[in-house]
Amino acid sequence: MMRWIVSTSLRLRVVVVALMVILLIVGIQIISKTPLDVFPEFAPPLVEIQTEAPGLSSTEVEALITVPIEYAMNGTPWLQTIRSKSVLGLSSVVLLFQNGTDLMQARQLVQERLSRIATMLPVVAKPPVMLSPVSSTSRVLKIGMSSEKLSQMEMTTLAKWTMRPRLMAVPGVANVAIWGQRDRQIQVLVDPYRLHANNVTLNEVINASKDATELQGGGFIDTPNQRLSVTHISSISTPQDLAAITVSFRNGASIRIGDIADVVEGFPAPIGDAVINDAPGILLIVEKQPWANTLEVTRNIESTLEALRPGLPDIEIDSTIFRPAGFIEMSIRNLSRALLIGCLLVVIVLVFFLYDWRT
Repeated sequence: MMRWIVSTSLRLRVVVVALMVILLIVGIQIISKTPLDVFPEFAPPLVEIQTEAPGLSSTEVEALITVPIEYAMNGTPWLQTIRSKSVLGLSSVVLLFQNGTDLMQARQLVQERLSRIATMLPVVAKPPVMLSPVSSTSRVLKIGMSSEKLSQMEMTTLAKWTMRPRLMAVPGVANVAIWGQRDRQIQVLVDPYRLHANNVTLNEVINASKDATELQGGGFIDTPNQRLSVTHISSISTPQDLAAITVSFRNGASIRIGDIADVVEGFPAPIGDAVINDAPGILLIVEKQPWANTLEVTRNIESTLEALRPGLPDIEIDSTIFRPAGFIEMSIRNLSRALLIGCLLVVIVLVFFLYDWRT
């Protein structure tokens, strides 16, 4: 058999060389498109459902939200295990499916059951949300934002409305979480003494603030050619605007919000923080999809960040805090170096032991 293979190869050497070149080209293309990651995908297909319930204790969250969702998910095809966690104001239910289950089909089955249970949850609970599918080692990059001129609130606005949408548009990115964010709020800090002195109730202040900032439709106007909608544009954009809103009238004089409260610009009580370059900052956690190529996704994210830098002159962006792609690049360099050294050693052995260049 071997003699026939050798003789045929020598007789059809042009065909053998052509096949070798074709296989070499195909192999190079396959290698360039092969997904690369630090670890293989070792977790089974899973779907995580999170439900926010502000104000509910962990016991109430478990009884009123987590348990009904678990009951609704029982019997889902290919479902293997249900795990749940109930904390203050948040329910998390993780569904583990059998190995080999199509993740998109599993998510569709879960969504069908989730839509039926959503109307049975408490009024204070927000609609249940399925988290985006992420890989086992989901975090592909950590990006730090720091600035000597901008506050955390200003950086939060840029992170939420400029950076996050651009990063989410990168192929392979599943989610971008923001740590250390400070969402801008116009806060009404009511003074109880001034409230009592002006004979104003807290409900009046709440209703006045709500009416001043609420956006409502103004109906429409019909013309001979079209129907034009009337939209109310809020005049409240600064704390001073809200402080000038009238709460009530006493003895013919108007009492404004600023007379009984301090109206300031601030942020809600933080539940987390981020320290970048020894100072408060913003940390972006980029997570990738299970089938994404870590090396390719990382390079595309870095290209996107370079495109964003000219529009963020006062912000220092650090994308080297956590970068698994660096380990992959180092491994590829080490492997290439080992292959090159191995080929050279083989050539040296053949030359010195066989004394034949053709061999």
